[in-house]
Amino acid sequence: MNAYLDNNATTQPLPEVVAAVSECLENCWANPSSVHRPGQASRARIEKARRSVADLIGAGHREVVFCSGGTESCQMAIRGALDWIRSQSDNGEARNVLVTSPVEHSAVRDLAKGMGECGQAEVRWLPIGCGGIIDAEASRSLFDDRVAVLSVQWANNETGAIQPAIELAHMAKEAGAIVHVDGTQWVGRLETDVRELPFDLLTFSAHKFHGPKGIGALWIRKGVKLCKQTPGSQELGRRGGTENVPGIVGLGEAAKGAASWLADPSNRVRIAELRDMLEAGVLERVEGACVNGTTDPDKRLWNTTNLALPGVDAEIMLLTLAEMGVCVSAGSACSSGSLEPSPVLCAMGLDKAQAAGSLRLSLSRFSTEAEVRSAVDSIVEAWHAVTASV
Repeated sequence: MNAYLDNNATTQPLPEVVAAVSECLENCWANPSSVHRPGQASRARIEKARRSVADLIGAGHREVVFCSGGTESCQMAIRGALDWIRSQSDNGEARNVLVTSPVEHSAVRDLAKGMGECGQAEVRWLPIGCGGIIDAEASRSLFDDRVAVLSVQWANNETGAIQPAIELAHMAKEAGAIVHVDGTQWVGRLETDVRELPFDLLTFSAHKFHGPKGIGALWIRKGVKLCKQTPGSQELGRRGGTENVPGIVGLGEAAKGAASWLADPSNRVRIAELRDMLEAGVLERVEGACVNGTTDPDKRLWNTTNLALPGVDAEIMLLTLAEMGVCVSAGSACSSGSLEPSPVLCAMGLDKAQAAGSLRLSLSRFSTEAEVRSAVDSIVEAWHAVTASV
């Protein structure tokens, strides 16, 4: 592999994460709900990890609920909040409006669409403005006393656009709604202190910041009530099922690693410079290429760019680049194999041809200058080869 530039899909686990998960599988396999000593040793490892995860986001440790990943966390938050609000209605006229955006990850976008179609919720879609960023001011009219839940991502998984989540959250809180923020692409990459934020619920996933897959968390602000989506007594009665002890331990190690890395701002500056080098290299050498989304450094993630390449189909480019040892994507990895252009890019106003010819390139703390230079050369070479064969 010459270059791995698909870090918004998943990141390489830290060595200390791999070691911790392996050790836990070997030595800490007892059920953490058991009262015997091996079971309680597993319980102790979970609670130690819970504190590390809570520290990463500035939360109380009892506010962190472990689950299988970002998708489940989003479902727990949205369905749990809507179900709770309905359960508190005296006259059957409960708030039933979910506000979200058409540029959300499919975990939220498809859930909202399905709930709207089957009558489980009335869905209001936030307007998308310049650069794929939600137009906060134009969104103000969507919030009234019928809004139950706002669910919005903090940073977009395809373009890296940072959304006005805080501003929207204030609007939702003024309307009396519960606020869920999908921080899957944010937590572990940028500082997070939930004590200073107007959020009620925050989703994140270990494998986006060098932890294992299959483990994530939902932060639930103290006092916020949700209806449980998975029956059972685990996770302080909020999510049933025997805990994934090795995964949770791996998430704890990834959280400690992220906290240490974030403590030095120069780390993010270095990767942002590599992202800019990657972006500029392709734009200079591929005629007609352009960036999808904002290029404002204060309004997008330091690791992400989304480039439209003229005259090609992204799927063909992906296969060509894969043969050259370069790993990229055409959008969300969860939509891999789809022949349709990215719904996110289409919601931003791109025509189907431009959306179908776009690549998402995402770096990580492990990315190097040599890797970026190799990737630029390969992308340019692949573009020439693909356009010549059309």
